[in-house]
Amino acid sequence: MPTIETFTRILIIDDDEDDFFLTADYIKSIPEFKCKIDWCFNYNNAVAAIQQQGYDIYFVDYRLGAKTGIDLLQEARSMQCEEPIVLLTGKGNKTVDMEAMRIGATDYLIKGELTSEKIERCIRYSLERSATLKALKASESKYRSIFEQSKDAVFTTTPDLFFLDINTACAKLFGYSPAEMSTISLYDLMTPRAKEYTRQVLEYTGELMDYETELMTKTQDTKYCILTAVMQNSGSPNAYVQGIIHDITNLKKAEKANLQMEKLAAAGRLVRTLAHEVRNPLNNINMSVEQLKNGSDVEEASMYMDIINRNSDRISGLITELLSSSKPTEMVFEKSLLQSILDNTLTDAFDRITLKQINVSLNYDSRPAWSMVDSEKLKIALLNIIINAIEAMESHRGMLTIAASHGRYSHTITISDNGSGIAQENINKLFEPYFTSKRNGMGLGLASTLNIIQSHSGAIDVISEPEKGTSFIITLPNAEN
Repeated sequence: MPTIETFTRILIIDDDEDDFFLTADYIKSIPEFKCKIDWCFNYNNAVAAIQQQGYDIYFVDYRLGAKTGIDLLQEARSMQCEEPIVLLTGKGNKTVDMEAMRIGATDYLIKGELTSEKIERCIRYSLERSATLKALKASESKYRSIFEQSKDAVFTTTPDLFFLDINTACAKLFGYSPAEMSTISLYDLMTPRAKEYTRQVLEYTGELMDYETELMTKTQDTKYCILTAVMQNSGSPNAYVQGIIHDITNLKKAEKANLQMEKLAAAGRLVRTLAHEVRNPLNNINMSVEQLKNGSDVEEASMYMDIINRNSDRISGLITELLSSSKPTEMVFEKSLLQSILDNTLTDAFDRITLKQINVSLNYDSRPAWSMVDSEKLKIALLNIIINAIEAMESHRGMLTIAASHGRYSHTITISDNGSGIAQENINKLFEPYFTSKRNGMGLGLASTLNIIQSHSGAIDVISEPEKGTSFIITLPNAEN
């Protein structure tokens, strides 16, 4: 039986080379784990590799060009692949998770949450579970050995799920003696809803695969388990059910603890985000107050008071938006004109441009640049860049240049300034959370900008030269393709 200590052949199926190296590095960092890792980036080659059964476990990315990891799972199942397949995805998605497990994935991992410990546990569980399920299909002599030695609860029952035979792990899981287990049904350990679902599935399909459910022990403790049960010799007097129960109670407890930590972290991020978003209008207010202190005529004083009122309202609106809900709002994508979004963003930045006496040059393509975007979120991303550009330039000497060009497959937005520029060693750190070169900065603006652009399937690049200026180049998909 393959174990985590033996030489394990692993195939990573991912069309992104950087993601392949990242996953491979996590696997290689597992102590005392001997393995051979190969990479496959082509969907058809992946199908051929699975068909040749040359590997012990497969890690499959959800996005594989024109097809997905779900498509590959379906093909693997049609080829009767018995080796474990783990689906990798960039973001958590319960629907994808459930569909993958239904089709036959052994596990489901989120790339952004990968650690060596998670990978090690996933490989160990996948190989052990794969070995156990293969053993259930093997001959009686081999089956008995695995049956007794399995760490998972293995059993056989009557068609009504009264226990006929159990292994030691099964008795230990539920706290009953083997004699006591022979007098009860698996249905007795289930909730009413799980009981009805299990009965229907076994009656109509004969197979209950990887069903996550709650089971009750002798002491009335709840165990969270993954249940697999298969009807054998259906319709005959010799019909029986064989199955396996994997206890995931500790995993559920760990997930609950992590969820609590994530909630605390989310609260912290909310406070930091609020502080960052409030800082810009607050700076406008402070600069206006300084001008009023220095003495201004009636017309100028009125202008500064208008700025103070507008930015006070903006702060109030930000606080209301950020604190009115306990979770981030979802993206709402609509076909929008990028030139119009840029104009609206410049309107929001008008006060800062006016206060620093910055010149603005617009260079829009005459062809409309349509893209599927969340206009409000994209405005936040663009405003972060524009405010940074304004702050990097000297008053009365700054030139902010904004261009929008139409492309066949993607459109380009370029935001340039003639400010202080960015040191070369800091270019690669620009979008890291909490990195900032500002004395009172929080380092969240450009990190948020990157997340927003990437959520639009876009890209962002930076060109800068100290004391000469900086250009941010943003590409977004053409909605008319």
